[in-house]
Parts: sequence; C-alpha cells; structure tokens
Amino acid sequence: MTEDLQELRVEATGETVGEAKWQALRQLEALEPGIDRGSVRFQVVAEGERGLLGVGYSPARVFASAVRPSEATAPPRVILTEEQAPATELAAIARALVERITSALQIECHVRVSETDETLLVSCSGADLGLLIGRRGQTIDAVQYVVNAAVFRSRVDWAKEVVVDAAGYRARRRMTLEALAVEGAERAVAGAAPVELEAMSAVERKVVHVRLQEYPGVETASEGTEPNRYVVIRSAAGG
Repeated sequence: MTEDLQELRVEATGETVGEAKWQALRQLEALEPGIDRGSVRFQVVAEGERGLLGVGYSPARVFASAVRPSEATAPPRVILTEEQAPATELAAIARALVERITSALQIECHVRVSETDETLLVSCSGADLGLLIGRRGQTIDAVQYVVNAAVFRSRVDWAKEVVVDAAGYRARRRMTLEALAVEGAERAVAGAAPVELEAMSAVERKVVHVRLQEYPGVETASEGTEPNRYVVIRSAAGG
C-alpha cells in the first residue's frame, strides 16, 4: 500500500506562525484538492520577528508535509448530531470553516456558534489558543476576515457580521483598547497636542474610533500605512 502514497512538502511564510501555516495549507490544497487537513504536519523553521516601527521585520517560516492518499483512501466524514448542528446554513458554514482552520493549525479546541440579530459569533475554547490568536490578534483577525468572506460569498444578502473569538480574547482586548483610547483622549484634551496610539489592525482601530465617538472634545483619525497604521487623537478645540 505504501506504493500508492506520495509525500507532499511545501514551504511558506507569514507575519505569524499561524499565518505561515495557513499559507502552507493553501499550497498543499492547490497541489492536492480535498487533502485531509488533519494529516498535515508542520515544522516551524522561524518564529518571525517584527522590528521597531516595522524596520528589521523577518517573517515566520514553516515547512508543511502531507501524504497524498490513493484513490481507495478518503478522509473520514464528520457528522454532527442534531444537538451539535448550528441552527442555520450559514452558521454551519462558518463553524465548519473555523474547524477546518484550527485542525489545519493542529489546534485542539471546541467550536460553538451563536447568533443575535446583528452578529454571528464563532467561539473557540480550549487549553492553549495562543497560536490561534496570534501576535496582537493578527491571526484570529485573519481567520475572521476569511470566514466573513466565505459567508458573504455564499449569500450576498447576508447582513450580519461574523465574529471569531478564542478564549474570550475579543472582550479582553476590547477592554484594553477602550482604556487606551480614553487615556489617549484625556492626554489630548489636557495637552491640546495630538496623541498617537500604537499601530493596530483595522478591527482594533475601529474599536478606538467607536469608543471615542461619544467622548467630548476629541476627534480621531487613522494615519500611516499598513501594517503600521495607527489612530491619532486630537483635541477638537485645538483643531
């Protein structure tokens, strides 16, 4: 039977190890559509490092390998019970995609889906989800972007935002960002000089902008270029 098997091996890079693994997985799927993601093995060559203000950046680098199965073998089907199955088709799509991504990254977690009138929340729980979250949430933001794109592509009239969370990261990070926003606003009003916050993703900058919409006497704007775009807080009185 080993004569019917062939090892596939690729190399990929990314800003984080998680992103590099995701890129490697996409390369493997291009070589072998329908490959069993659970069989993929990763070797981390470099963790990656971001220098000060983006200077000296070195990407994360991984090798990924998988066995190309013979036609007689096929990956096992995952069948959800009625209790486990999401309530809507698009919720099922979102959950299945997050499960495929976490499996590809070899992250052991349980995925749950819940819906409100405005949001579809995909929550991941497990012992160690740092790899899924990534540095400053970069990996989980990338996963959330991919899931949103997949859901919108499935139905163009979809109006809900899909939020992907891991171990309550979104709530903790939101609290940190809102505290940072208020502190920056207080400094801007007191000193009448613009306050520049640290570089953030688009998702995080939105949290800051929304938090300070109701803060009196300040205005916010995003400046800089990706991936080092940041929020500037200015006193409205000072211009």
